[in-house]
Amino acid sequence: MPIPDARLPIAIVGAGSLRGKELRDVLEEHGVPGAKMRLFDEDIAVGMLTHAGDEAAIIAAVDEASFAGAGLVFFAGRAEMAARHAEQARRAGARVIDLSEDPGLEGAAPWIPALDPLIGRPQAVDHAPLRSPSAAAVVAASLAAALARFSPSRLVMVFLRPVSERGQEGVDELERQTVSLLSFQPVPEGVFGMQVAFNLMDAYGAASEPSLDAVRRSVARDARQALGGRVAMPAIQVLQAPVFFSYAFTAYAEFGVPAEDAEIQAALASAGLVVLPASEPRPTGMSVTGRPEAVLGPLVGDAGEKGRWLWGAADNVRSVAANAVAIAEALA
Repeated sequence: MPIPDARLPIAIVGAGSLRGKELRDVLEEHGVPGAKMRLFDEDIAVGMLTHAGDEAAIIAAVDEASFAGAGLVFFAGRAEMAARHAEQARRAGARVIDLSEDPGLEGAAPWIPALDPLIGRPQAVDHAPLRSPSAAAVVAASLAAALARFSPSRLVMVFLRPVSERGQEGVDELERQTVSLLSFQPVPEGVFGMQVAFNLMDAYGAASEPSLDAVRRSVARDARQALGGRVAMPAIQVLQAPVFFSYAFTAYAEFGVPAEDAEIQAALASAGLVVLPASEPRPTGMSVTGRPEAVLGPLVGDAGEKGRWLWGAADNVRSVAANAVAIAEALA
C-alpha cells in the first residue's frame, strides 16, 4: 500500500538518530524516493552529510518553517525534541507519527496496524498524533491480543533491553565501559549512572533519566493504549542487558484449560509474530537483526501442561521503524 499524500514531502525529525536512519531505509524499501525526504535534527547532527534513498542529503536544523508543505512528519529522536516541535508540525497541516525514544510524545496514540484484524482500528487514528511504540510494547500487545482467545489466567513478560534504546549515546557508553573494564580503567557512567557492561540490572543510577522503572511504565502504557481495553493487560518487567541491539524476552502464559500447540502457534501468527519450528535454532538478538517482526522459539510446556513458556527476540530499531511506516500506509 502506498504512503498517503505521495506528492507531498515527508519530514524526519531526529534523522541522525538510530531510529531516524533506520526509518529512512524502510521508507526507501517501501518506494519513497530520497528526494521526498526532508531531514532535520538538533545539536551535533545538524549539517551532517548523509543520504536519503539514493540521494545525498544534509541534515538541517529543525524549526517551525521545517514543516511547511509536509504531508507526514516522523519524530525519531528524543522525546524532548518531539515535545518541542510536534505542535508546530500539526499547525502546518502535517500528520504526526512519533517513534521517539521512550517515553515518547505525550498524548500520541499508540497504533500497531498488524493487530487491527484482531482488535480493530483505534478510534484516535482520525484526530490524534500517532505513535509507533517500542519493540517491547509491540511484543507485549501482540502476545496479549494473540492469546486472548484462550482466556489466559496469567500472562507475564520479561524484556531484556538493549543499550541502543538510549540511542547512540547508550551504544557508545557500553563500548567505552567494556574497553575500560578490560583495561582496568574507571568505568564511565554518564548515560546509565552505573556499570552496564558485564551486568544485568533492574534500575539505573539515580542521576539517569528516564529511570528504568519509567521505561517499564511507558512500555506498559503504550501496550495498554494500543489494546484499547479490548484485551486484558499482561504483567511486564523490563531489565537492562549488556547488549547493543535487539530485545530478548521471555513470557509465560497459563490457560484455564489445555490448549494445543498448533492452535497457539496459529494465534501468534495472526498477530504478526513468527514462531520457529523445533528444527530451527532458537531466536537470538543477532538472528533477528533486520527483521521487522518479533521471532519466537518453539512453545515449551510447564509441568502442569496448562501453560507455555515462550522465548523470543526482536530488532528494537527495525521493528519500530517498520511499524511507523505501516502506520503511514494504513492512513491511506
